[in-house]
Amino acid sequence: MMAPRTGRPKSDNPRDINTRIRMTKDESKMLQECSDKLGISKTDVVIKGIKKVHDELEKG
Repeated sequence: MMAPRTGRPKSDNPRDINTRIRMTKDESKMLQECSDKLGISKTDVVIKGIKKVHDELEKG
């Protein structure tokens, strides 16, 4: 008899694309501060920013 699978469930829309960016120490510090104050990951902060800029462009 096999044990049931454990771990995180598979996502319908997995984040499987990596993007590397370069930033200054000040920009990195701002990103970390946003992450800490919002209680979300740095990835989620960046995604919020992307969505905000995208929404502004759509309003045009």
